[in-house]
Order: sequence, then structure tokens, then C-alpha cells
Amino acid sequence: MTEYYKEKLEQGLEYQDFVINILIQELGIPLAMYGSRKYQWKQGENKQGVEIKFDDRYKKTGNIYIEVAEKTNANNPNYIASGIMRDDNTWLYLIGNREIIYIFTKKMLKGLYSSGKYFRLVETPTSRGFLLDGLSAKKYSAKIIHIQ
Repeated sequence: MTEYYKEKLEQGLEYQDFVINILIQELGIPLAMYGSRKYQWKQGENKQGVEIKFDDRYKKTGNIYIEVAEKTNANNPNYIASGIMRDDNTWLYLIGNREIIYIFTKKMLKGLYSSGKYFRLVETPTSRGFLLDGLSAKKYSAKIIHIQ
């Protein structure tokens, strides 16, 4: 695991904890997170089927990045399904930063991906996905939480 990957993983875990607190405060929704890799890969991130993603570039770009495939190291030859394309219990997909959280259904995001109704496809050495501009994110999200 590269140092960059470890850093991003830690940022994601901190954001996940932040969102868990917001969900209980704002919506009264508690999440029972799985801590082990075994359960996360087999079941999903948590018992309730809620995926939480931190988009640290949203504030700068105004676009939300929705991942569909990843690899832990750029030298790996193949990507594996991730994000909305993982076959797990996820049905809600929460993404944002410390100012805003967009709540999407996984079904909606997969439909947008299949239909091509997104801003742009993106591929990095370790991730593949698509961008939703801020207006589309507002239009297609099920709920938006603005954080004071």
C-alpha cells in the first residue's frame, strides 16, 4: 500500500466518522459500521447499506467524483469494481465535504453512469469514475445536508 493511498484512506475514515455524527444529529440515523476488511468486502461499509465518500476536491472544482473502479497501486494491471459498481448491500451513497453532503441512491448514480448523463469520465492511475457538476448533483440527489 502506497503512502498516498494510506493518507487518502485515513482522510476517508475521518470523514466517515464526521458524517456518522452528522447523520445522527440531523436525521436521527445511526450507522453500525463494519471495522474488518472481511465484512466490508463481503457485506458493505455498514449494516444499513450506506456508502460514505469524501470528495476533497469538490470545493475547488464544483464537481462530485463518483468512483466505479479502483486499484490500490498504479502498477496493478487491472481495476476492480468499486464505489457504485461494487456488489454489496449499498443502496445509499453519501458524498461531499465538511460543508455539504449529497445523498444519492446507488440506483440513480448507476443510471446516470449508464445513460451518460454526467459531466465527464475520469481515469487516474488508481481510479476510474465520472464527474457530476454541482447543478446535476443537486438535481439528482435524494437529499442534501448543508453543514453550518
